[in-house]
Amino acid sequence: MAPHATTPPPAPHSIPPHPITVLASSRAVVAGRLTEATIVVSNTTGKITSIFHSVLPATDFPIGTAYTDYSPRILLPGLVDAHVHLNEPGRTEWEGFWTGTRAAAFGGVTTVVDMPLNAIPPTTTVENLHTKIEAAKGKCWVDVGFYGGVVPGNAGELKGLVREGVRGFKGFLIDSGVEEFPAVTSTDISLALTTLKDCSTTLMFHAEMIPPITASVGDDVQRAMPPLAPSGPLTHYSTFLDSRPPSFETYAIAEILSLAHLAPDLQLHIVHLSAIEAIPLLREARANGVKITAETCFHYLSLAAEHIKEGDTRHKCCPPIRAQSNQDGLWAELLQDEKDGVIKTVVSDHSPCTPNIKLLPPAFAPAKKGAERKAGHDKDCESCESSEGEEEGPEEKGDFFSAWGGISSVGLGLPILWTEGTKRDPEFSVEEIVRWCCWNTARQVGLERSKGDLGVGFDADIVVFDDVAEFIVKPSTMLFRNKVSPYENKTLKGVVQETWLRGQRVFTREDGFLEKAGPKGKLLLEPRKAQHAK
Repeated sequence: MAPHATTPPPAPHSIPPHPITVLASSRAVVAGRLTEATIVVSNTTGKITSIFHSVLPATDFPIGTAYTDYSPRILLPGLVDAHVHLNEPGRTEWEGFWTGTRAAAFGGVTTVVDMPLNAIPPTTTVENLHTKIEAAKGKCWVDVGFYGGVVPGNAGELKGLVREGVRGFKGFLIDSGVEEFPAVTSTDISLALTTLKDCSTTLMFHAEMIPPITASVGDDVQRAMPPLAPSGPLTHYSTFLDSRPPSFETYAIAEILSLAHLAPDLQLHIVHLSAIEAIPLLREARANGVKITAETCFHYLSLAAEHIKEGDTRHKCCPPIRAQSNQDGLWAELLQDEKDGVIKTVVSDHSPCTPNIKLLPPAFAPAKKGAERKAGHDKDCESCESSEGEEEGPEEKGDFFSAWGGISSVGLGLPILWTEGTKRDPEFSVEEIVRWCCWNTARQVGLERSKGDLGVGFDADIVVFDDVAEFIVKPSTMLFRNKVSPYENKTLKGVVQETWLRGQRVFTREDGFLEKAGPKGKLLLEPRKAQHAK
């Protein structure tokens, strides 16, 4: 009998998928510019293969092509959040890869870069990085990169961490709040600079440092007393703000700049800049050829000290949230011409913890477990867990000095910036957010060839953004593990309707996550190729 008569037809599920998927919209940010676009994605590689600067009809593509015209919603490149604390392993009850990356995808973030603390062990050795990698496998809903840490005594590990694919390094000039990650001295900074001077990487600093002033009471920063003696009640935010003045930041940055000559080709970076007084220092240094940039955070651009209520320790972070006039100055700097501005990126600095160590008064404490759940989450969903029943310490509720410092906001940044930007200027463009949170953050971590833009050859990390819709931040829209955030109950403008990762739709606002497919995020461990001046 002829072979074709005995061979059964292929089962429907085994038929290869169509080779392309097409997304179109009357508004898309392509190469940093808002335009009409039709984006063709390879279903094999997950890369963008072509872009047309008009909305082509479905009939222009072969029959069977998956095609969606999202007009008038905006197609954006997936955000790159270059400053996230995922804390796993060791403090997974604070946050973990599963919960943190789901929260990221919910908000259109398709790449996060994990800070070297507060995991145990911290990412300060090659061995510890391998421990971190093992903990992350199979749990990431978006792509994840890793930073290494600079601490006293680990200079011999730095080049090995570069070879293993870390995206950069971070060190503290002041106590970090965790014993596993001590602060560095000028000697340690000098050694790190000379060790990394010829490497393709970025050396970053938490730039706070106690000047030689008599009011200092030590630097047990995040766990107990403030660096400067309290000026008033410990439940008043103004007292906490007084304890960490702008001089802490300017003094630290001046120290870093005094050593920059040791590695003139190494990219330096200041994380979570809060004080506008530091901007002239950075501008002068850049004018003199120093390769240094800075980032600021969603909370510094949307929250102001004058509006923080007594005891609301959800707002505690270091450096602190400063006055409204300071916020205005940060916005002014961000909106500078790309070449002139010193603040290049905006990140979450998502630094969560369990509610008990935030020392929250009842008025600000999270709802009880199970009170509200994300639509589509099941009763065992890890991201809906809370930390009720944990032991409370002896500290006073609402004590800004004893409470853990950190703001939870991963996955909320796009609507936060869109809300604040459009309040300030009705003509504010989403192109600015793409510049700060996509293109420049990708460059910051050496991913500018694959992330941060909608372009041919880039990963098809695509966000479908409704710039008109609004939502109220509730536990159901805070997918990070512990529902403790100063943004709770705030109304934000702008809703992520869909998130695509490398050509696969991983989240929709209507249906939630594609649970059966499971997490598809990759660990970004390819060593950085070359440095790029910023």
